[in-house]
Amino acid sequence: MAKLIITVAVTGSVPTKQQNPHLPITPDEIADTARRCRDAGASIIHVHARDQTGKPTLDPDVFAAIARAIRAQCPDLIIQISTGGRAGADPQMRAAAVRQLKPEMASLTTGSVNFPDRIYENSNEVIEFLARAQKESGTKPEMEIFDTGMIETAVALADKGLADRPLHFDFVLGLPGGTQPATPRQLLHLVESIPCDSTWTVAGIGRHQLPMGVLGILLGGHVRVGLEDNLYYAKGALASNATLVERIARIATELGREIASPNQAREILGLRRCA
Repeated sequence: MAKLIITVAVTGSVPTKQQNPHLPITPDEIADTARRCRDAGASIIHVHARDQTGKPTLDPDVFAAIARAIRAQCPDLIIQISTGGRAGADPQMRAAAVRQLKPEMASLTTGSVNFPDRIYENSNEVIEFLARAQKESGTKPEMEIFDTGMIETAVALADKGLADRPLHFDFVLGLPGGTQPATPRQLLHLVESIPCDSTWTVAGIGRHQLPMGVLGILLGGHVRVGLEDNLYYAKGALASNATLVERIARIATELGREIASPNQAREILGLRRCA
């Protein structure tokens, strides 16, 4: 079984410091968090950007400042930037940071989702536009899968030459409007629906983060944790990004699954460059 890649989604577009004071917002806060998570076992940091008021932004200069700050503290950490639409619907802006920074990885949601507060709209035209931007930038997409039909769309991108095989998927379970319920059967169905040469990560939302993460370890996949998806360590107890990484790394080790370093994760994912 391959070593476990731990992704930490540290900020997101929705959580606030009022909900959890450990949430990193500024580039320096995100970099400090990245260092602690790297030390705890994370290989990939999934990055959203916030402006000076704390609101989500797609400004590539803010993403660049975050990347510089992370590199200063964690030169080997894999930076995966978000192209999500919560910070703005304009596909040009969603692709701007990818085109400017040419990161090793970026997210790519391959369908629309009825989020509790809005419709997260991703037409086929927008999906292909973002895929082309990532392909031209040498960036490996992480296909963000909120329901099974999005897998077919991701595979179609590869068939059209807009994404390189083997594909990498992130299965998001437990989000209202997405794949429900977050159960072993649902995760197994998703895993069995992707091309056999693919790699995959599971991201459980809220209270589903821990059980889905343990299933990911046992099934040979990889795991995403972090405050973007889950603000709590246990009921009533706020988490930090580092404590969530520490817990999944400890469980994996106790279950006999070794933790991948960033460069080992690069090898597993077939990324284009090594730090």
